[in-house]
Amino acid sequence: MTDNTQRPASGQNSTPELPTQYTPAEVEGQLYERWVERGYFEADAKSDKPAYTIVIPPPNVTGSLHLGHAFQHTLMDALTRRKRMQGYESLWLPGMDHAGIATQNKVEQQLAEEGKSRHDIGREAFVERVWQWKEEYGGRILGQMRRLGDGVDWSRERFTMDEGLSNAVQTIFKKLYDDGLIYRAERIINWCPRCLTAISDIEVDYQDDDGELVSLKYGEGEDTVVVATTRAETMLGDTAVAVHPDDERYRHLVGRRIKLPLTDRTIPVVADSHVDPAFGTGAVKVTPAHDPNDFAIGQRHNLESITVMDERGIITVHGPFQGLDRFEARSAIVGALREQGRIVAEKRPYVHSVGHCSRCSTTIEPRLSLQWWVKVEPLARAAGDAVRDGRVTIHPKEMEKRYFDWVDNMHDWCISRQLWWGHRIPVWYGPDGQQVCVGPDEKPPAGEGWTQDSDVLDTWFSSGLWPFSTLGWPDRTADLEKFYPTDVLLTGHDIIFFWVARMMMFGLYAMDGVVPFHTIALTGLVRDEFGKKMSKSNPNSVDPLDWMDAYGSDAVRFTLATGANPGADVPIGEDWVKASRNFANKIWNATRFALMNGASVEGPLPEPEKLSATDRWILSRLNRVVAEVDAYYEDYQFAKLSDALYHFAWDEVFDWYVELSKTTFLKGGEGAQVSGRVLGEVLDVMLRLLHPVIPFVTETLWTTLTGKESVVVADWPKDSGFRDPAAEAEIGEVQRVVTEVRRFRSDQGLQPGQRVPARLTLDGTLLAPHEDAIRQLLRLQPEGEGFNATATLPVAGAVVALDLSGTIDVAAERKRLAKDLAVAEKEKADTTRKLGNEAFLAKAPEPVVAKIRTRLATAEADIARITAQIAALPEA
Repeated sequence: MTDNTQRPASGQNSTPELPTQYTPAEVEGQLYERWVERGYFEADAKSDKPAYTIVIPPPNVTGSLHLGHAFQHTLMDALTRRKRMQGYESLWLPGMDHAGIATQNKVEQQLAEEGKSRHDIGREAFVERVWQWKEEYGGRILGQMRRLGDGVDWSRERFTMDEGLSNAVQTIFKKLYDDGLIYRAERIINWCPRCLTAISDIEVDYQDDDGELVSLKYGEGEDTVVVATTRAETMLGDTAVAVHPDDERYRHLVGRRIKLPLTDRTIPVVADSHVDPAFGTGAVKVTPAHDPNDFAIGQRHNLESITVMDERGIITVHGPFQGLDRFEARSAIVGALREQGRIVAEKRPYVHSVGHCSRCSTTIEPRLSLQWWVKVEPLARAAGDAVRDGRVTIHPKEMEKRYFDWVDNMHDWCISRQLWWGHRIPVWYGPDGQQVCVGPDEKPPAGEGWTQDSDVLDTWFSSGLWPFSTLGWPDRTADLEKFYPTDVLLTGHDIIFFWVARMMMFGLYAMDGVVPFHTIALTGLVRDEFGKKMSKSNPNSVDPLDWMDAYGSDAVRFTLATGANPGADVPIGEDWVKASRNFANKIWNATRFALMNGASVEGPLPEPEKLSATDRWILSRLNRVVAEVDAYYEDYQFAKLSDALYHFAWDEVFDWYVELSKTTFLKGGEGAQVSGRVLGEVLDVMLRLLHPVIPFVTETLWTTLTGKESVVVADWPKDSGFRDPAAEAEIGEVQRVVTEVRRFRSDQGLQPGQRVPARLTLDGTLLAPHEDAIRQLLRLQPEGEGFNATATLPVAGAVVALDLSGTIDVAAERKRLAKDLAVAEKEKADTTRKLGNEAFLAKAPEPVVAKIRTRLATAEADIARITAQIAALPEA
């Protein structure tokens, strides 16, 4: 397991002796810049090493590092660092998304402060202004990624609006257009009256609003129908009332026309199976231009679509409500209907889910609009097949259902946005109605009357190309040949529909059926320590940079990794970050102690016969942990691998091996040299195992311990296969004795450092060679004259007799033991009863029965031990 990296030439690495305290702020920034300068994170497309590729989910150019970023980046960095150490040509490719709406809003806000709008300066000048903003303010998150320790290849940084990616966008648009998979049509879209653009489903935040449910009477006399609505203003665009075909109540009305209140129009009553006859009155108003379900009904019945408001939400229908804002019109229309006696019922407040623009919180308006669409059916089918046939694995597997639910029922995708910042749609319109799509190597049509479409593409369109456009597609670059397909996409389960599915569709389409990644590893969302969603508007929001400043980046990273169970949300609190900081300090202090006591990595490990049982135990445990950590990495079980490393380092290495070895170090000689070499080996391997998750402290400690260049480029540890069950059992007995006696001392109120005379009867047990260590750990001094055994503890076949004269409360100890004895006797009775139940034994699985038998044996042993302890107590 020893790393074979060559030591640098003299003077190349002069890492100083470890200071008494670890101060993250003094080392993290310097270490990171050293890694970047030395090119550790740069991948070589010409390398003959096997490739390992991860592309970063591109953060918005307007964004800053939040805990969700820190969480996913920590996991991606851990995966990439480990693969690099395993000998892979590892590429973690960084970049940013141009974030159309968010970025345009930023610049429009700047213009507003100057008393201008984008229309005042024109499109070309506005786009130039956005580029200026991007250069000055954009990409702040990239610097913050360095703080976190992201080992990305900065030489390959990409931006969704750079020349290469823009070329990829135009190429695939042209290909889809020519293949009949992109078209232009009027459909219902999510419209933001503030941002003045269509927006995607992921940019709509749904929240419960206090509205009103108004029941309205349409028609007259026998033709009366009652409908209910929360959006009375849209009635001005109603073109039908729909009922279920089997609803007897309205059968006589189907096909007839009824009067639409407040207008001079009549509208038909149509029968449509979409209507739920059990909901409300069983009749619904149909407004095809302002509701997606109504639009579908309108298509089936050839209904007219009447748009009743403009792009800012202002009523445009001629009449008394013209010019009113949609919400003003709602109140005015309800008032007018009330005057006419057409209000049957009103429910206020009526709490219901309403969509809001995620950028500006404006209430979304479903709106019929002429937009560009992707025909997704064949693309989505291919994306589903790639998972079904095993070419792509979704982890955890239970997330597959959500993926299939989406791709199997995907609607055509609206890709046009009414913005100026973004990839402009490469379609030109001629003076005589011509329409020409232009590829990247083609010249747009010239001549009078030709204009380019004014819309830009949805941001998700360009980010859907990310796994291959960032590697140089459509050119067959060396990067594309070496690093595509990528290995794993690690991202939150909340964007499986919007980003993951789009990358799958575009990757399979553009790359001739080759998947964009082999594994989709889905994470949960970061929440506060009480499980509540974090939000900037809530007091529970945390800036991870604040925690990095206070406790170090390693502490933040380790806390996030320890909560990373596949697909599950991650709770995090400041106390947990403090605990991780304490872990980093523990590693630091223990390594410092080890170096001061002769820990060494020089030369090969001694042969097993020269090792003590303690040495063989820790080496056996070390190899088991290497195997465990490898298995957890392959299964994306970051929480489990972090937990395994934490308990191995803190509990087994520091609390047991180092403590058990102190007597050996004190004696000196060959035994101390052997244990020093073993301790050096354990620390070397342990620090390499910890490095992908906590890179900074491990780099400082490992280079000091080994004198080598950097743990970033060290070999990943391998399980040598060494196992010593006998040594593990032997040290297990030592741990059992020490733990039991420590518990007894604590129950008696003895101070941890208080020395107590004791007689240890260890002959004939595995414990005999460890008497000095046991005495050292338990603060037990020799018997001395006048020794009086006031308490006797039989443990693991040994007997520990303690002289607690004047220190033990005999009555309290007898009471405590009696309580423990009662618990053990109840356990014996319960397990005996179950094992005596023939019906239970006939039906219960063998593992269950075996477990109960083990519980019975443990209870009987506890009864014997406690009874002996009670008998050994002096008379009160």
